[in-house]
Amino acid sequence: MDCGTELGLAITGEAGHLLAMNHDSYDDGYIRDILKSVKCIALVGASANEARPSYIVIKYLLDRGYEVIPVNPGLAGQMLLGRMVYPDLKSIPGPIDMVEIFRNSEAAGPITDEALLLDPLPGVIWMQLSVRNDEAAARAEARGVTVVMNRCPKIEYGRFSGEIGWQGINSRLLSSKKPTLAGKGFQKFTINRPGS
Repeated sequence: MDCGTELGLAITGEAGHLLAMNHDSYDDGYIRDILKSVKCIALVGASANEARPSYIVIKYLLDRGYEVIPVNPGLAGQMLLGRMVYPDLKSIPGPIDMVEIFRNSEAAGPITDEALLLDPLPGVIWMQLSVRNDEAAARAEARGVTVVMNRCPKIEYGRFSGEIGWQGINSRLLSSKKPTLAGKGFQKFTINRPGS
């Protein structure tokens, strides 16, 4: 696994004190820096059902070069998209860059607390669309962990790479730069453009 990236995304003010993050609106650079920095993502709430959003997100992120570790106690020990499924975060061997929470807002609190017991700490806790737990976010940020809530990394990656425009969705980004293909085979774009 290519995990354990040093992220260093904490937002600090005078005297190095952590500033409160506005979780109602994220700067594009903040989200882009996270997506470009993380390598290893533990996805809590993984599903083996191909129609479930968590399955689709795992497949998409794997196709974009991320190491994704599925977490689901009901599927523990099985393989999902060629990856071993773990029952919980503490069972994952090695460091994790980002914990993505695909559970409801209430469950996000205990999952965040479990992530905060890991050594080393993950650099990011990302709560999926419609998942928001401000108390859990405050606990994570107090420990220096970057938090994103109510966002989907698949959608954000597609927005920054330009792929989301293929479905006619406005990415809210204007650029004169030609999108960069992510490699050979099936056409897909990358957020890792020269000079960005």
